Amino acid sequence: MATDVTNWLIWQLADSAFPAGGFAHSFGLEAAWQQGEVDRASLPAFVEDVVTHAGHGALPFVTAAHLQGERLSAIDERYDVFLRNAVANRASRVQGRAWLATVERAFPQPPVAAACQTIRANAPFRHHAPIVGATLRALGVGVDAVQRLYLFGVCRGTLSAAVRLGLAGPTDAQRLLAGAAAHVDRMLARSSALTIDEAAQAAPLVDLWQAAHDRLYSRIFQS
Repeated sequence: MATDVTNWLIWQLADSAFPAGGFAHSFGLEAAWQQGEVDRASLPAFVEDVVTHAGHGALPFVTAAHLQGERLSAIDERYDVFLRNAVANRASRVQGRAWLATVERAFPQPPVAAACQTIRANAPFRHHAPIVGATLRALGVGVDAVQRLYLFGVCRGTLSAAVRLGLAGPTDAQRLLAGAAAHVDRMLARSSALTIDEAAQAAPLVDLWQAAHDRLYSRIFQS
């Protein structure tokens, strides 16, 4: 029964209806598209780059916050220093706060509420990656599922942005999401054991495109 409950929780967290604010962000796709660097043909490669970027840069902080919750303050502060890109840093803080508030309201059981209050008190910046790790630990989700859920969310969010930008249709986006599964598995094999000392910006062009977002004349997304 416990396994069934956990599986239901994972499905709920992975559902696009879970209002955690991720769909307000394009992970750099909007700026890359407006600058003519990404089109329909190159979209799959861009999605892989974003997943690689998240796997090497953000996932170690998700993992650390899940496994070492007592160090959440230091992990959150370290991630703030790691995210030198002002646009990515701001987006991470906005998403982290939205995720924490949604978990707190959606799962009001006393142990989860107490854990969320502790997380809020101990995470000065509340960046998305460590907040996801810490809250899902409080919800009893295992680290393997947390890591896969995080990379799935990055991949799904990028393709959702592609649909809203007109780069792909809804059915094409689902086809690309299915096709990205193998790359997500490869990234999990490479990065699931990485520590925060080994975190790196593995896709610098993605970082540069996201940094250019604030200079766009018009934009749909926050980042």
